Amino acid sequence: MFSRSRFFQFALLAALLVVSYLVFSRPSYPQGIPHLDKVGHLGSFLLLSWLTFEAFRPRWFVLVPLMAGYALTIELVQAYLPYRSASLADFVADMLGVGLFYLLSRLLTRMPIPGLVRTCKH
Repeated sequence: MFSRSRFFQFALLAALLVVSYLVFSRPSYPQGIPHLDKVGHLGSFLLLSWLTFEAFRPRWFVLVPLMAGYALTIELVQAYLPYRSASLADFVADMLGVGLFYLLSRLLTRMPIPGLVRTCKH
């Protein structure tokens, strides 16, 4: 039987494979709305941050540099792909996704959710 953390580790691996494929492959879709890809960057790194946190429970000073390193690697590789380009705005959108993960997790852990039973630690 899989533990909760093992499930998130596999989900993280799957998400990393999908995100890596999308950011390194040749785009085959029309980009009709300017800067819509920034929403994809933000959402991807929000998801990757959440999955990483659930899989390994790293402290913020570990998770943030890991996500920044992956984001920077993406941009450096894209700089050398003839059909892609590196972008500081993409990196910023990635890091905003990480920040949004922390903001949402903070808000959701402080907000009472109807039907959710919380246990108190004494």
